[in-house]
Amino acid sequence: MEQNDLTMRPIAGREELDLFSRLPYVLNEELEDDLAAGRRRPDWMWVAVRGDHLLARVAWWGRTGDDTPFLLDLLDIDDSSADRDRADIGVRLLRTAAAEVVPAGTRPPEYIRVVPPDWREDRVTRRVVEDRMAALERTGAHLFVERLRFQWRPATPIPEPRGRLVFRPVRDTEEILTLMTLVLDGTLDAHSRADLTRMSARDAAVKHHEEELAHYRSPRDWWRIATLPDGEPVGFVTPARNDYNPIIGYLAVLPEHRGNGYIDEILAEGTRILAAQEVPRIRAATDLGNTPMANAFQRVGYVNFERTINMTWPDPDIGPGSG
Repeated sequence: MEQNDLTMRPIAGREELDLFSRLPYVLNEELEDDLAAGRRRPDWMWVAVRGDHLLARVAWWGRTGDDTPFLLDLLDIDDSSADRDRADIGVRLLRTAAAEVVPAGTRPPEYIRVVPPDWREDRVTRRVVEDRMAALERTGAHLFVERLRFQWRPATPIPEPRGRLVFRPVRDTEEILTLMTLVLDGTLDAHSRADLTRMSARDAAVKHHEEELAHYRSPRDWWRIATLPDGEPVGFVTPARNDYNPIIGYLAVLPEHRGNGYIDEILAEGTRILAAQEVPRIRAATDLGNTPMANAFQRVGYVNFERTINMTWPDPDIGPGSG
């Protein structure tokens, strides 16, 4: 689509990755593999160009084999441009691309932006992040949650078992779904709390399992149920590999056992399982507001190396906004 001398279009294919990657961002290094694996498609990757100058870009990400995108994880503007309407170009590009990519009548996929842990303290970084948030807000999006991203490295010691808990593999899908349902009682996770406003705890557990746990690329027998010596379940952890990294996918303690410090022991066990695979790192995440979980990661030796800004749209379609 052309507007005066501005062109907004999807990229032609892998041959235009150099053009698409001219704007710096941490995900640039993953784009080629994502395209090859089907997690991205050229028609989900749009650019706004004036001549050969890249002014803005947007891109969606999806699970391999999906026909519709799962996340909007790239919205960038040329921050070096003196063009006064550069933010407007980003907004127009998002609206134009979304009209083609997001199925009509459906809620747009959630937006995620990876940011440094101290992004508010650096003036330039803060402006970059807030400019993109402002552009998204003009299309009707709002801040949903800010999340902490943690990383464990192999040189980091893992706390020794305290002997209070016994760990065993998950027996079957029904067992993990039952426990996932129970731990939603009193959850501090923003996504889970939002799900509980629209569906039952059981349905929320099934949704989480189908959208995330079922897609792990690692053996399910890595997952562990934590029990007391008499066999009573206390919590669980799902050490795994996703498409990019070894991860602690889900970590939880049942409501009646919270406040006893079990979370550290369960996390340490999940970390040991992945460390035994000689992984180069382990990634994990939790909401900024989930202080007990964040503190547990830090006690076990994980470092907060990034954050994410998560924004969502309340309505089925991206609206006209304020222009």
